[in-house]
Amino acid sequence: MTALQEVEQLLPRLTRAEKAYLVQLTVQDMGDAFPGVESRPGVCGGEPCVVRTRIPVWVLEQARRLGTNESDLLRAYPTLRADDLANAWAYVRSHAEEITAQIRANEEE
Repeated sequence: MTALQEVEQLLPRLTRAEKAYLVQLTVQDMGDAFPGVESRPGVCGGEPCVVRTRIPVWVLEQARRLGTNESDLLRAYPTLRADDLANAWAYVRSHAEEITAQIRANEEE
């Protein structure tokens, strides 16, 4: 049985207060979640990528730092949408050191 299946079985037995607490814990746990950006082992070395693609966020940020505008990025990567870029920029703002380190590591290769 998966953890989700266990939660689904327990949910009806919880009080409203317990359910509210569960929601609060879930939101706190997801505080570092970014819609549209995911890191998966085995995909781009586990680096954060735009969902539906294998485009690492650091690649987009490096292009932006080098002066590439969003229109050019959208033309260069036809699978990207404007909201993908907005999600990537939000991720960069919250993980600036991580992204800078990934850019640096790639430049050293």
